[in-house]
Amino acid sequence: MKNRIASLDVLRGVIMVIMALDHVRDFFSNVRFSPTDLALTTPGYFFTRWITHFCAPVFVFLAGTGAFFYGVKENSLTQLSRFLWTRGVVLIAIEVTIMYFGTAFNLHYNIIVLLVFWLIGCCMIVMAALVHLPVKWIAAIGILLIVGHNALDSIGADKFGAAGVVWMILHQPGIVPVTANVNALIAYPLIPWVGVMAMGYVFGRVFQLEPARRQKIMLQLGIGLVVAFILIRAVNIYGDPVPWSSQKNGLFTLLSFLNTNKYPPSLSFLLMTLGPALILLSFIDKGNGKLHSFFQVYGRVPLFYYVVHFYLIHLFALIVGVGQGFKVHDFVQFPNPFPVGYGFNLWGVYAVWMGIVVVMYPLCKWYGNLKGRSNSKLLSYL
Repeated sequence: MKNRIASLDVLRGVIMVIMALDHVRDFFSNVRFSPTDLALTTPGYFFTRWITHFCAPVFVFLAGTGAFFYGVKENSLTQLSRFLWTRGVVLIAIEVTIMYFGTAFNLHYNIIVLLVFWLIGCCMIVMAALVHLPVKWIAAIGILLIVGHNALDSIGADKFGAAGVVWMILHQPGIVPVTANVNALIAYPLIPWVGVMAMGYVFGRVFQLEPARRQKIMLQLGIGLVVAFILIRAVNIYGDPVPWSSQKNGLFTLLSFLNTNKYPPSLSFLLMTLGPALILLSFIDKGNGKLHSFFQVYGRVPLFYYVVHFYLIHLFALIVGVGQGFKVHDFVQFPNPFPVGYGFNLWGVYAVWMGIVVVMYPLCKWYGNLKGRSNSKLLSYL
């Protein structure tokens, strides 16, 4: 916890607070359509989902930046590489044990949903090898993976036969059989995400510059990415597997323009999310007020926050569901849909979200202080 960069923790904290909104919506919304389905959604539901699109890209990007500073602190690529692959293994283990139970509340293991910890863990394992390359090579690899992966969209896993499983891990979301009775849902294919973490690692060098210069670079880079998003998306030829189209009115046409692909994240999706995040970071890096301190509490303990807030959300959903007259069994089979009639409208979702964020604040502050006082190697992984 020592020698952390406050602005990075603040941005991470902002993202984590927003992330909780998406998870609360998953567990408490009373609608049974995708909020990005333009045929069924409303602007309120769409933007409730859209704002949370920023979470995964920024989280992965900052994980790469954090890896860079761990390497600076240790002054050893060997130590950094060891930390990355071992922490990657730990995160994958947490995904299929602690996080599996948090999402399912049962131990049947019918389907294992491989989500953010799986993603970051796998990317860290890849980065454990990449960090031995010159920084320019890492940047080139990152740009190639981010910009070029949409050229692979037309290639389906079925073209690889038995090796199609590998393609699902790399580029195409899908369900992979683990045993005769257990399947794994791969929601985050690795190719573009490795590129995001690699660029986050390269970005760490910017924070070695004096504040005014790095803030200017972050602002210019962020604006450049936003402009690139608008131009690439407007051309509508490359950068996303689903082109935008004219809708029933101007607002829904804008929603179509913003409705970029997350699984896997398209070039347009990453430009749309990382650009504004860098602009925000350039301003966060200039300040140090009460609002910064509030978000920093969450951003200092991302793993703790993620695990605990997920359990709180699911536990509260079970309590609410039973209170609304449904059976406990209906809430121990996520990601299967919850019963029709369960849940709250959008205002209720936001109320629960704010409640979860408030409850998490003292917990995160306590754990952050614990880590700050401890020299435990174990806590450095958590």
